[in-house]
Amino acid sequence: MSAFSDKARAAELAMRSVFPPTPLQRNEHLSARYGADIRLKREDLSPVRSYKIRGAFNAMRKLLAEKPGQEVFVAASAGNHAQGVAYVCRHFDVQGVIFMPVTTPQQKIDKTRIFGAENVEIRLTGDYFDDTLASAQAYCAEVGAHFLAPFDDEDVIEGQASVAVELLDALDEAPDLVILPVGGGGLAAGVVSYMREAAPQTRFRFVEPAGGASLTAAVAAGAPAVLKKVDTFVDGAAVARIGARTFARLAGIAPEHVLAAPEDRICTTILEMLNVEGIVLEPAGALAVDVLPELADEIAGKSVVCITSGGNFDFERLPEVKERAQRYSGVKKYFILRLPQRPGALRDFLDLLGPDDDIARFEYLKKSARNFGSVLIGIETRDAANFAALFARLDKAGMVYQDITNDRLFGEFVI
Repeated sequence: MSAFSDKARAAELAMRSVFPPTPLQRNEHLSARYGADIRLKREDLSPVRSYKIRGAFNAMRKLLAEKPGQEVFVAASAGNHAQGVAYVCRHFDVQGVIFMPVTTPQQKIDKTRIFGAENVEIRLTGDYFDDTLASAQAYCAEVGAHFLAPFDDEDVIEGQASVAVELLDALDEAPDLVILPVGGGGLAAGVVSYMREAAPQTRFRFVEPAGGASLTAAVAAGAPAVLKKVDTFVDGAAVARIGARTFARLAGIAPEHVLAAPEDRICTTILEMLNVEGIVLEPAGALAVDVLPELADEIAGKSVVCITSGGNFDFERLPEVKERAQRYSGVKKYFILRLPQRPGALRDFLDLLGPDDDIARFEYLKKSARNFGSVLIGIETRDAANFAALFARLDKAGMVYQDITNDRLFGEFVI
């Protein structure tokens, strides 16, 4: 075994003073659906409900061994990394200063404060993460504190590799395939680096949010590249540029082994895991499960491990997740209807609805002509195929309408 593997095992052993191994659970629902032996590595069940505690713990442990007098640690994060750093600051009884964007949800601020207690100071600064990061790094330079990077750090990567150590220790045989979520790349880099030596026969698939495909961009360019635009919905993995150190450990992977998960489809996976399995996953935590349909032919009869990387889901987001899932599944649509301004016109429209079609939104917008008005209509139905029949009836009746379900401009300002 290499020095990296030895360090990963040392990190995993040291972690037992903080928390037990996270479960590796066979999921009967998914295994039956895909005809495979599918197990979930439940990082959503760590003390901070994500794997981020591992890298933070290992980096802090090693630095304190080298510099016992280090007094202050600094992090910049709006989510899981902040909570992991806060937890280990309290464990080691050191002081932490965590910079978070002003726009961070109160729930995440409160959880970070609870984990860190008196060992952590939270500073809210900047509307965007780049501003927050700059403030954190400036503070480090000013007071001589140590900055704990969220992913692009060798000690952090070693800590995340402990996931692979636990995974293999829990199995009699190495799995055929491991599906890894990717944001900054710390988890993927650690797991791949360890398993390439300990289980060389195991293959990997990498999945990132479609609106933050930083690994895809790096593989195409041969080096980390900055994305011009990032969709922040999958906040735990929406990274504009994968880490240089993490990508160096992932270099050489085949482009076809990197999959992109559409944000709206991820919402369907979150709801399914919640409603069917009672498992709460955040968007980034659902990535590995979300791509199983794409891999159905490949995984049949195989042993597969999906790493569910986090479960810090704010239930205030549930209405948005449900909305996006319905629209992706095709059971909810929005359209603008041009309705005649005469008695009975609305009744004529209602008579065209099918028995499973429900009005979820109805709003007069404005008169578009002297005798017509525009109405925003939202329709929910049980089967996506019902819309084809509804639109056929509308066309036959001469109704004028425009489907705006997937129109981003209308979505932002009207829906």
